[in-house]
Amino acid sequence: MNHHKNSFRGLRDFLLLWSTQSFSALGSAMTSFALVIWSYQQQGSALRTALLSICSYAPYVVMSIFAGALSDRWNKKATMLVCDSAAAVTTLVVLLLLKLGSLELWHLYLLNALNGLMNTVQQPASDVTISLLTPKEQYHRVSGLRNLSNSLVTVLTPVIATAIYSFAGMDAVILFDLATFAVAFTALAFFIRIPAPASREGAQESVLRSAGQGLRYLYQNRGILDLILFLAAINLIASMYNAALPAMLLSRANGSQEALGWVNTVTGLANLAGSLLVTMLPAPKSRMRVICNSLLISMSTENLLLALGRSVPVWCVGAVLGWLFIPAMGANMDVLMRSHIPVEMQGRVYAARNTLQFFTIPLGYLLGGVLVDSVFEPLMARQGDTGPLVMLFGAGKGSGAAALFFVLAVLGVAVCLVFRRDPHLWELDRAHRGDGCD
Repeated sequence: MNHHKNSFRGLRDFLLLWSTQSFSALGSAMTSFALVIWSYQQQGSALRTALLSICSYAPYVVMSIFAGALSDRWNKKATMLVCDSAAAVTTLVVLLLLKLGSLELWHLYLLNALNGLMNTVQQPASDVTISLLTPKEQYHRVSGLRNLSNSLVTVLTPVIATAIYSFAGMDAVILFDLATFAVAFTALAFFIRIPAPASREGAQESVLRSAGQGLRYLYQNRGILDLILFLAAINLIASMYNAALPAMLLSRANGSQEALGWVNTVTGLANLAGSLLVTMLPAPKSRMRVICNSLLISMSTENLLLALGRSVPVWCVGAVLGWLFIPAMGANMDVLMRSHIPVEMQGRVYAARNTLQFFTIPLGYLLGGVLVDSVFEPLMARQGDTGPLVMLFGAGKGSGAAALFFVLAVLGVAVCLVFRRDPHLWELDRAHRGDGCD
């Protein structure tokens, strides 16, 4: 018991923040899950459904570079409380439109864009808050815990959302979301003290100059920059995957809403298992090797099994292989960045990171939706019943999305092999070990 107490020494405020914010994230994810299914059932279009995520990420990418400079100036707690409250208001608007029978897809596009704008400001403030609340020697454990909560959210979202929706309807899902917000808001407002950064560097500078400092830091630290570009390329592929997955699993002969729920649940279970391993195991000798190998395994397995599989069990095996090692990748990347970037610069640098690393996500959702609806589905429809592509990917609606998954598998492996040869990444890894950060 004493050993476990010592393992979490100095993490009281972090643990309270982490647990309540994770609970709130579960409520938000449940609402998003239900609305994605609702939108696809309304329109039957991968592109129109993917636009929900595009609207969330577009303001996040465009404005992040300036939001980080503002985050470094503003009070972290106040920033998080205001942004969370604004997100809760958009959820209330969805509930009101539902009750009036007036909810349209364009309403969700607009509300998702507003949510994305709030998240743009909140995210760098939240990242810096984690550093302020966490002793440096606990970074690895904290990264594992954050991955653990993300995994639990992924596991529980389809299960709880489906159960509540089936028994009590969409209204109850949204009310649960609002209740989780109330818990997180109360904990942050009244029970968590966030210390001020030791330095207020850049507080008197213009927003443009402060934003430029984040970009300048990345330009001068090529290892960090190339790691971000590596993840940007992976995010492009992953967002095309996310755009195509509902279209395939809701359309194929053996697919259904339940199939989508099973794959999402198994994805979360794999993430959960990987997060537990990250939390319990000692730090690796080479964090960069873990990052590269984890992404290579993920890219080379799940997309291929989704492309060639014909049943829920096969798709679930792909989900396990694709997501089991992702927490190790995320935790080691987080430690590398958090250890090397000075805390007084983290708001600006993380904001620049968000712009560079995540600008490919809306692009990927757009490409994935367009490729499924306008390229691969028409291509497979022209194959007849005996073409070679039909032998590989099947026939009927959803086979085009399966063909896209095969292309994504090839692209993912190629990206991993190219960045694995980047010398700046390995220099960053050696510098981290030389600093004795582990």
